Order: sequence, then structure tokens, then C-alpha cells
Amino acid sequence: MNYSQISGIIPAVPTPFSEDGQLNLEGLRFNLNRLGEEPLSGYLIGGSNGEFVYLSAEERVQVVTTAREVIPEDRVLIVGTGMESTRSTIAMTKMMAEAGAEVAIVVCPNYFTNKMTTDALVKHYSSVADASPIPILLYSVPANTGFDLPIEAVVRLAPHENIIGMKDSGGNITRIGSLVLKTPDDFSMMAGSGGFYLAALAVGCVGTICALANIAARQLALIQEYFDQADLINARATQLRLIEPNTILTVKLGVPGLKNAMDMLGFKGGTARPPLLPLSDDEKDEVRRVLEESDLFD
Repeated sequence: MNYSQISGIIPAVPTPFSEDGQLNLEGLRFNLNRLGEEPLSGYLIGGSNGEFVYLSAEERVQVVTTAREVIPEDRVLIVGTGMESTRSTIAMTKMMAEAGAEVAIVVCPNYFTNKMTTDALVKHYSSVADASPIPILLYSVPANTGFDLPIEAVVRLAPHENIIGMKDSGGNITRIGSLVLKTPDDFSMMAGSGGFYLAALAVGCVGTICALANIAARQLALIQEYFDQADLINARATQLRLIEPNTILTVKLGVPGLKNAMDMLGFKGGTARPPLLPLSDDEKDEVRRVLEESDLFD
């Protein structure tokens, strides 16, 4: 399918590993099939929660190829293709397109942080978009890269015919609103966290690509539904119940926390790859508590 716009609820899917640290592709298939029962518009494979920085190029292709076999054709397959160099990002994007990706999401290069000026980032993303056989989503995740993709850079990039939107995980609602105002109407702004989804909808986001959608897709879809119906009382109540699990599982505990929560809910979460550490018993107890108090157990 030819995707020119993105919207709706999209989980940033973790990559399961076996006990010996190898890819658990059967676990990935299981998770994707189960997620297929949820009110989703697509899936992000190989994003931050997919631990893409810990996968070899060969493993990244295996994960995407496996996902493509399972994901229904009416749901978009978005794949992380960001690398540190422009050349490598273009090569990875083409490789993932061949493996079945329909949209690429490209995180900011960040190793030489002080050199990632607006001009440098505009040149980088423009070059990737020019060369990419599939549409591009910009991806700003300052918690991991150390900086926001500058508003000026986004405004300059948004008119590119092959750049269709952006995932913003920073949580600065004023900034997100400014981006919505200053970019074309068909530029899809996606909230990068389930913890501020209602606020993001209020300033013009059209969906969310987030970790929380792996375990709370129905609740996130309800926020969208209530918002569309102008039922702000129920929208707010649903959002408030998701703030603590989002904070614990993404900000505090990160990928190991999300995977542990998925294990508790019957998915194949498993462990994260070193140097990420497994959860302590106290941290596991905290995950269970927040899932129970947020009514996320079926």
C-alpha cells in the first residue's frame, strides 16, 4: 500500500530474545498475532523499544522479514532505519524497504551532538528522503539522543514530498503544538508517548507511536474515541490511569520494564540485551502493582 499519511494507535514493538540471547522470532510472531486483535493502525519494528542499536544489520532484516509475514496488509509496517551517517541511513532504509517496510522512521544522528545543527539535520533528512523508496517519518527522542530535532529543521523538511510526518517523544506540548501549526495539514504529527496522548490530541496530533500501545492499545484507542466525541471527562479519566504505568515502564524502567509487563500479560517479552540489566525483584513487584492499579490485567 502507498502510505502518504499515518494516524491511529501504533505500538513500538520490542524484540524478543531467547535465553541464550538470540532472536526469538517465534516469540515475535506470537506477539504480533496477539497484537493483531487490538485496535491498531500499524506497528513500529526496530525502534528504540525494539533495541535496534543492539541488533546487527542481519538481525534487523530478520526481524522485519518475520514481521512482514505476520502483519496484515491493511496495517502499516513502520521500520526504524536511522544510523549515524547519512550514507548508512540510506543503505539501511533501502534494505528495510526490500524486507517489507512501508514507511521508515529515522532517528536523529547524535554521536556528534554539537555538530547536529539545523542545517546539518536538514541536509541529512533531505538526502535520506530523496534516496528512499518509501516515505519517511522524522523521529525526535531527546531522552536518547540528547537533543530535540529543532522546530526550524522540521518546518523546512515537512514540505518534502517523501517526508510524511514525525514522531515526537519529548513531551513538550507547546513545542508539538507549534509543529502542528507550522507544518502542512497532511503532515502527520504522532505523539511519541502514551503518557501525554490526550494533550497531544488537543494540539493536533493524529495518533501515537508508543511503547504503551503494546499493553494498553484499547485504552489509548478509547482516549482517541472520547476525544473525537468531545467527551473530555472520560478521555481525561482514561488518560490519567495511564500516566503512572507509562512513567514506570518507559521512563523509569525502560525496555526491561516493558518486557516484564508484557510477560505478566501473556506476551513473549523476555529479557533485554546487555548492557541493559534485568529487573530486580522489587522492580518486578512495582511493575505488577502498577498493572493491577491501572486495570491493565485482563
